[in-house]
This record gives sequence, structure tokens and C-alpha cells, in this order.
Amino acid sequence: MNIAALVSGGVDSSVIIPLLKEQGYDPVIFYIQIGMENEPAFMDCPSEEDIEITTFIAKKYGCKFEIVNLHNEYWSRVVDYTISTVKKGLTPNPDVMCNRLIKFGSFDDKFGKDFDKIATGHYADTGFRDGKHWLRTAADKVKDQTYFLGRITYHQLSKAMFPVATLLKKEVRALAEKENLPSALRKDSQGICFLGKINYNQFIKQHIGEKKGKIVELETGKILGTHNGYWFHTIGQRKGLGLSQGPWFVVKKEIQENVIFVSNGYDPASQYSDEVVLQDFQFITEDPFADYSKGIEITFKIRHTPEFTTGVMTKDRGLFRIKSQEPIAGLAPGQFGVIYDKGEKVCIGSGIIK
Repeated sequence: MNIAALVSGGVDSSVIIPLLKEQGYDPVIFYIQIGMENEPAFMDCPSEEDIEITTFIAKKYGCKFEIVNLHNEYWSRVVDYTISTVKKGLTPNPDVMCNRLIKFGSFDDKFGKDFDKIATGHYADTGFRDGKHWLRTAADKVKDQTYFLGRITYHQLSKAMFPVATLLKKEVRALAEKENLPSALRKDSQGICFLGKINYNQFIKQHIGEKKGKIVELETGKILGTHNGYWFHTIGQRKGLGLSQGPWFVVKKEIQENVIFVSNGYDPASQYSDEVVLQDFQFITEDPFADYSKGIEITFKIRHTPEFTTGVMTKDRGLFRIKSQEPIAGLAPGQFGVIYDKGEKVCIGSGIIK
């Protein structure tokens, strides 16, 4: 079996090489470059260090190594998606789209033709049932990354390989130390896909600019301060508002007037909702539910968290409505709602929060 291994220099992707070699495979290592170093907002996270680590791993295990450039594809697909979504006042998720459009998309289109599988360091798993591939959650429920994979296509899933699926994070670290990998003690990236290497607000400012607007208390209509543009703020946000006597939460945005509304307190009622409406829903494998008339018991996530929320999903003229078992905070239009079976094992698909 021919395997392309996407290695970024981080500990998770680094350990997939010894794991694959242990299974008798001889993967070809690829490092994806997208050219963010030329951005004014680029931070101290040079790709040179990533490439040095990846080169070391390739030599250590005798693997062929290629650096591939997907700069144009990344900018025309993920960056344009991010900027256009922000301009609409919605909340984008570049990580979700990066997996679909770049790691399992453009890479496969340009370089994956000769490979049976594309291996990554994602904490996720795959299963085979009724003659079809299914995306499953990883053994490490805290690190599970299926939320970020909830938009991939069936073809992409059928080629995906996740060698760390059965490992806990501490076991991944221990393996990296045992193998004397330079990434063993490297901190986990807190950023979003490749955009994680830049200052996000600086990036948005560079490409959209600033425009002063009012910060208004939702309940009273009182003007509390100003902001530099609704596009810097997302529903549920509580940091970066510059308001005293907090905490304050962003609960609503008026796009035409460039106004953001906030509520005060640790649990303002306006921050919560027990219904999630999803549009443009896409199943990864297939729709496993035959009849929506009585509602389907599912679990779901509206952001990347270890916890699942239980709900009942119905279908209404192309929209999927979830009645949550408990009120949930910070529903941000534009973000993805990812659906799982009620056993929290199988990732079924995703829709965009309306």
C-alpha cells in the first residue's frame, strides 16, 4: 500500500512515521507550504524549524521527503472563504475548511494520485460497516478532532488514515520521547490550521480594515464603548471588548449599522438557546436515518470541545433542527454544527449554523 504522510513538525504528525514503519509501511513524507511567512501579521513560528524537524524524521526512518507548495490553492480557497465569511458578519472555521479543501482536497488532487492512503496526525478513527467507510471518534476523547473533519467528503474519508487513533496524547508524547524525536517536547499549536501561525486579528485588519462602531448593552440599549469593526467579534466572545465591570459577552451583531450587542454576567440568559438550526447539511458517508418524523436522537458539537451535547434532530424543508437537551451558549452563525450518533462514536456530518 502506498501511503502519503502529511507531517508538519508537530508531535502528533511526527509519531505517525514510526507507527507506520512498525506496521510494515514505507510512507512518503510531505510537508505542505502555503506561504504565510509573507503576511505582515506572521508571528514567530518559522516554517524552517518545521522543515528541519520533518527532514530529521525522514532521514531517521529512511523515508522519501517532499516539500509541496499549495500557496495559491490555500489563498483562493481557505483564505477567501475566511475573509468573505467574516465580511458577512459570520464566524468562519478555517480548520474545518482546510481539512476538506487542502489536506484532503488540493493535496490529493495534485499529489495524491499515486497513493492509496493519506495519513495525518489527527485524533480520529475510521471504521468499515455495511460495506462503507465511517468517520469515528478517537480513543482520546479530550483530543478528538473529528469536529474539524466533519466536512470531509466520502472519497476523502476512504483515503484517510489516522495512525494515532487508538493512542492517548500522553502515549503519543511518550512514543516521541522513546524515538528521540525533536518534536517530543514541542508545545501543541493553539492556532487555526495554517492561519494559526499569524496574528488572526492583525490578519483580518490587514485584509478588511477597521471601522469604528458602538458597543451596546442588549437589555438597556446603553452605549458602553466602541469597537473597531463587527468582523473582529463573534457571538459568545468574552475577551477583547475592553469593558469594565465584566464579564461581558457578545450576544448579537447588527451588520448594517456596525453595532455589537453585549450582555453582562457569568450566565446571561441572552447567551443561551436550546435550538440549533443547520443549513447546507452534508453527510460524510450517507444519511443513516430513514424517518425524521418523530425526531432522531443524536449528539452534537457546535465547536471543538471534549463534551458532546444530546439532542433530537428533525428535518424541515432542507434545514436540520436540533432541540438540545440543555441550553447551549454562544451559537455563532457561520460556524459548523457537527452531528454524531447517540453513542458518541460515529461522526455523521455537518451543517452551517443559521
